Amino acid sequence: MTPVFQQTLPYAPWMHPATRRMPGVQPLDLRDWITCDDAYGGQMALRDALIGQRRGEVFACLPEAEDAAAETLARILAHLPQGFTRRGQKITRPDGVEIDLEADHPLIIAGRLVQQDIALLMKEQGAAEHRLVGAILCFPASWTLAEKLGRPLAAIHTPVKPYTGEMATRVQRLFDMVREDRPLWRQNALLYGSPDLFHPRSEVQPRVKAEIRPDYLRSERQCILRLPQTGAVIFSIHTYILRFADLSADQVAALEQHPIDYAGRNL
Repeated sequence: MTPVFQQTLPYAPWMHPATRRMPGVQPLDLRDWITCDDAYGGQMALRDALIGQRRGEVFACLPEAEDAAAETLARILAHLPQGFTRRGQKITRPDGVEIDLEADHPLIIAGRLVQQDIALLMKEQGAAEHRLVGAILCFPASWTLAEKLGRPLAAIHTPVKPYTGEMATRVQRLFDMVREDRPLWRQNALLYGSPDLFHPRSEVQPRVKAEIRPDYLRSERQCILRLPQTGAVIFSIHTYILRFADLSADQVAALEQHPIDYAGRNL
């Protein structure tokens, strides 16, 4: 796959005390939820190709999530930024591609409109944790949708080393407490040896720690929103891939004070 890079990283989480440590969650202004950056055209072309050629790897939706998927698409349509135009049931993206809103599953349509990957999580009555019940996941960062679908939050994060039992409790509390009118966001940062946006990895696949600093920085802006009708939680992921050389001088200097683990640990 041809690499797709952003030219700048608009927010570097390691530079701010509030987002430097996990989970680093902040209030989200919904006007900033769906954004298009300088890599929109390239990322959307790759998303279209992955959905067309590897649909079974990047999309899944359990039956109990169908209503939430439809509500998710409606929510996204209500918050599309400038650059999209709509005529009836067709939307033209900022890159000129026209999308028929009725041509496919709501999560597929969502995945062809915005750069963000979208995961849906629901908590059954009496259950201790939210489960992953659907997703459009074109840009996985070392995980696979097939292994995570239907599993609760703690199991989803296997084998993330910083995700301790205490951290699992804190994250589940966030999902329980997030309100319809008070969405949240956080951002991580990871160093990767590969610039591939589509970067699946099985849980059992060995992870090799890099001996020298990798050439690429991967950062995910993750947003958490509760849907008012179904009560499901949207977990959206906007992925940035930059050459390390394209980071600003201030960002590189801050990394020297707050280094990122080469194994890809979330900040």
